[in-house]
Amino acid sequence: MTAPNRNTLWARALVDELVAAGVDAVVASPGSRSTPLTVAAARNDDLRVFSQLDERSAAYFALGRARRTGEVTPLICTSGTAAANYHPAVMEASEARVPLLALTADRPPELRDSGANQTADQEKLYGDAVRFYKDLPEPAANDRALRSLRTTVARALGAAEGADPGPVHLNVPFKKPLEPTRVPDDVPPDLDPTAERGRDGPYVEVTPGSPEPGDDELRLLANALSTADRGLIVAGPADPPGLDAEAVTALSHATGFPVLADPLSGVRFGGHTRVAPVIGAYDAYLSAAVAGESHRWTDPDVVLRLGASPTSKRLRKYLAGTGADQYQVDPAGRWREAEFAATGLVVAEPSRLCARLSRLVAGGGGDGDWRAQWEEADRVAREIHGREGEAEVSADDADPLPFHEGDALRVVAEALPDPATLFVSNSMPVRDLDRFVGPTTTSVTALGNRGVSGIDGVVSSALGAGSATTDDLTLVVGDLALYHDGNGLLALDRCDVDATVVLINNDGGGIFHKLPIESFEPEFTEAFKTPHGIEFEPLADLHGLAYARIDARPDAADSAAGVADDLAEAYTRARDADGSHLIEVRTDAEPSHRTRERLEAAVERAVHGEPVGNDSE
Repeated sequence: MTAPNRNTLWARALVDELVAAGVDAVVASPGSRSTPLTVAAARNDDLRVFSQLDERSAAYFALGRARRTGEVTPLICTSGTAAANYHPAVMEASEARVPLLALTADRPPELRDSGANQTADQEKLYGDAVRFYKDLPEPAANDRALRSLRTTVARALGAAEGADPGPVHLNVPFKKPLEPTRVPDDVPPDLDPTAERGRDGPYVEVTPGSPEPGDDELRLLANALSTADRGLIVAGPADPPGLDAEAVTALSHATGFPVLADPLSGVRFGGHTRVAPVIGAYDAYLSAAVAGESHRWTDPDVVLRLGASPTSKRLRKYLAGTGADQYQVDPAGRWREAEFAATGLVVAEPSRLCARLSRLVAGGGGDGDWRAQWEEADRVAREIHGREGEAEVSADDADPLPFHEGDALRVVAEALPDPATLFVSNSMPVRDLDRFVGPTTTSVTALGNRGVSGIDGVVSSALGAGSATTDDLTLVVGDLALYHDGNGLLALDRCDVDATVVLINNDGGGIFHKLPIESFEPEFTEAFKTPHGIEFEPLADLHGLAYARIDARPDAADSAAGVADDLAEAYTRARDADGSHLIEVRTDAEPSHRTRERLEAAVERAVHGEPVGNDSE
């Protein structure tokens, strides 16, 4: 059926091409100038349209969904500041290598630089953060223009999901009429059917590929691993859709090397941990002081580094202090090692490289004592971090340990359903997950925004991830992050997502207790800790979440064990019930930080015989 006008024809061709390439959902925000795109999406039976009122939340929702799936969920918005509100998520997507497609509607060219209402310069709005950009021509009802449009859509999607995935931007100008009203003679009846309706499948089939080392280079790397007695496989936060845990496990078996697995790597949790030496508590007992000849902890000979830079600063500093050969694996050939201690850059897709290396490594097995050193240190740390271990530390110090924020992560992780999606916020929740939640056989997909590590958009990202799976969704978020993205909770109803939100409310700025500025008053309290005094129960009422509060502050709680039991009961009740829930855990940041320090010292004494350093963040 011939389109009623060229705008409708243009938008329909663009959206149809997205669907032909495998896109199954878009996130659209209300606006006038984007009407042709929104209507085309809404009328496509093969496309799910998530409606988000706020463009910033919309962008983070799409980012979270793509982080979970590894595939693009396009965004549609109107012109002006609407498009600018995508920018924080575009930055995160660029650094975290999350595929994202921003379709920003625009005024026609003659209205630019004219003072026309809601008109801004949207040309290359996101700068170098995007992998591909094009300011599309005005809609045209001719064969060549339509073929060009379809080809551009294929190129944009290919760039977004390629070897160096990330955001792409198509700026789409439209003149009025924006609605699908008939304009006589606007669309000729004799358009080429292929240009007008596309092909059977994508107009241009993009065949993805990843760089791999040649056979000679691969054998050299395999030899370096084979001849090392003491090696490490470090799995940092993974690019979507995550590292293949089975491939990493196969390489660990072939080499005999332990795997230091970041909680966001896709390797710390799952059934493979039954048979692989996956290490997770390293943040509690490593520091730069551990590395080197002056300490009895043995240095590695070689390190294979996968994914992004680890969450743990102590691990990063430890690796920088060793004299090991370190091979940074990156599919895009970019540098992701800010200590500049790596000795080699391997341009390869990490999972495929691990699988190939596992078949080539000869005479592996490593040093059994070296591997046992890591496994024993991890066992000791996990024991001390457990409830009984914390009780022993309290007894030894003659001063009971209060419930701390790391306990909240541990309690929630122990009660997660199988399978589960766990989204954790910056700043302290992801660090507490890293330190206090060890490997488990539960199938947990742990996610976080660690590209530029902001606290904005965390709620929306989590709900976007939840929209892409039938797994139960749990979000652990700080009070400032929840306040910053509270309107993201609109997606619970508008996008039909259920979530259990565990709020760690320490009344603002807990991470700054880890910095030297903590000792400077009143500047610390007034400008860094930023107490806000906000009550979050009304936010739960506003968005229809069932609400529960756990008061874990030392001056209000009976005991750490009692608080842990209350939280476990509240979380289990929420997990097993229908709908969405907000569990607020009221804590005090300063005692939580002091408790982390006491536990850190206890672990270091148990592992090394004495404390070896207290690195600030």
